Amino acid sequence: MTIPRVKICGITRIEDGLAAANAGADAIGLVFYEPSPRFVTVARAAAICASLPPFVTTVGLFVDATQADIENVLSQVPLDLLQFHGDEPAEFCSRFSRPWIKAVRMKDDVDLYQCAVQYRQAAGLLVDSYVAGIPGGTGETFNWDRLPKDLSLPVVLAGGLQPGNVADAVAQVRPWAVDVSGGVEQKTVQGGRSGGIKDPAAIRAFIKSAKTRGVAGV
Repeated sequence: MTIPRVKICGITRIEDGLAAANAGADAIGLVFYEPSPRFVTVARAAAICASLPPFVTTVGLFVDATQADIENVLSQVPLDLLQFHGDEPAEFCSRFSRPWIKAVRMKDDVDLYQCAVQYRQAAGLLVDSYVAGIPGGTGETFNWDRLPKDLSLPVVLAGGLQPGNVADAVAQVRPWAVDVSGGVEQKTVQGGRSGGIKDPAAIRAFIKSAKTRGVAGV
C-alpha cells in the first residue's frame, strides 16, 4: 500500500508552515481566495514560502481567479503547484507553466471518470465534500464508497479529515494524498475552529496516523 502524501492546507502564519514541515508534511497550501477565513495576502504567502526548508511543496489555491490575478501571485510567490477549486476549464488551468490539480466537489451527480477525462492534463483530482456556496474547507466528510479504485488520475482525498478519521480514510480509499485544513486547527472557546490558526499537536497526530496506516496497509 502506498504511503499517502500529506498536505496541510490553509496555512496563514510562518510558524504554522514550519510546524507542518517539521511534522513531516509533504506540502502546504496557501489560499488566495479572499472570502475564505484562511486567505493570505501575496506578501504573507511569500514570507511563508521563504521560511520553509527544502522539499516541501508549496501549493496555491484559487477559486475562479482571473489569469492576471494568478500571474500576479506567481510573480511574487514561488508556488510549485496550483490547485483550482472553481469552475475553471482545463485549458485555463494549463496556462501557468505549473503542474496543477483540480478539485471536484462530490455532488450526487458527479462522474469522476468523466472528470478524469475532462481534466486529463491535471496532476491529480482532489475530491472534496459538496456544501452549497462553499468551495472548500467545509469540515464535512462524504461517502468514500463513491470513489472508484481505477481512476486514471491520482486521487487527493479531502473533506472533513482529522486525526481521528484519517487512518480509516487511507485504509478505505488508498489515495495518493490526503489534504487537511480545519481538522488540524486550534479550537475556539465555543468549540469551533479558529479559521487558519493551526494546532501543532494536531498536525503531528494527523501526519503520524495517515502515514502509519499507509505503512501498515490493510
